[in-house]
Amino acid sequence: MYKKIKNPAEIEMRSVIRFLNAKNMIPAEIHRQICDVYEEHAMSSSMARRWVRLFNEGRENVSDDPRSGRPSVVNEDLVRAVEEKIRENRRFTITPLSLYFPQISRSVLHKIASEVKEAVTTCFASQTAQFYNEGIQKLVQRYDKCLNNGGKYGEKWCTVCTSNGNMQGL
Repeated sequence: MYKKIKNPAEIEMRSVIRFLNAKNMIPAEIHRQICDVYEEHAMSSSMARRWVRLFNEGRENVSDDPRSGRPSVVNEDLVRAVEEKIRENRRFTITPLSLYFPQISRSVLHKIASEVKEAVTTCFASQTAQFYNEGIQKLVQRYDKCLNNGGKYGEKWCTVCTSNGNMQGL
């Protein structure tokens, strides 16, 4: 009885095929052994035979070949621009954001926004209680200044989470 593998990567099965093929095992036996271990997650018999044929023809790489296709228009500068737009209006929705960036699909915008949200959440969660206590004390001081100036006190304060997880005031 073999230990079953539930979520194999394609590259993993190809490596097994390459190994068993190097031991001169026939494709049908290779597929049977893959099915024993990977069960319903195993690749089809025809796909296993195809990979055996490719390895017999001299292929050594088990990774997918690069595919031609539509090149990505998303680059680091564009991602930074989206992040800036999100920071300008934290109550954004994907629809207005897609109007600013028509070259980016809505699904990619959603992914970028989710990553920004995760980074901010992680940053805030990593802060100590002292950080929040200091912030509350500053709010009390600002509230007092506002009341003492007849409500005419304003201060723009923005904090940004840096790449190392620290809060930085701007």
